[in-house]
Amino acid sequence: MDPPGDPDVLAKNICLRMLAVQARSRAELAAKLQQRGIPVDSAERVLDRLDAAGLVDDAAFAESFVTIKHRDRGLGRAALRAELKRKGIDRSVAERAVEGIDDEAERRRAAELVAKKLDSAMFAGPAAARRRLLGMLARRGYSAAVSAHVIGEALRGYVDPEDLTVDDPGIVGDDV
Repeated sequence: MDPPGDPDVLAKNICLRMLAVQARSRAELAAKLQQRGIPVDSAERVLDRLDAAGLVDDAAFAESFVTIKHRDRGLGRAALRAELKRKGIDRSVAERAVEGIDDEAERRRAAELVAKKLDSAMFAGPAAARRRLLGMLARRGYSAAVSAHVIGEALRGYVDPEDLTVDDPGIVGDDV
């Protein structure tokens, strides 16, 4: 039986409780252990053992995170990279995970997001709708090129080009 005051035992228990709720990156676990006053050498030993047991795997965590957040929250590549960085995932590991989203998948997800918001955005007119939709996609990490293309396509299907006035330049175009 492990002694109850042993920092390794405390660290292991903290990590296992956190991992029971959801997958975590090694950096997230290390930060929690530091916050709880676990000595660095104990934290590293425990994290190494959890890593060896396959309970902590930053690459698998990053791939799962990217898949779920892209599908459920509609995050684009830039936002996914930022989120993984915030969670302490190594840049190269994050890049490999984000590469799993190809250009077509990103365009398709952006188009789904735009389709959901298009009707309500159009109440203020095509120019305002374009601005609002661009902002929405930018906040979710989509590039300007993907956003402009997807919104241009959506507006082409919604707005008759003959109805556009001179005050609405570029509403239907693909450039930002």
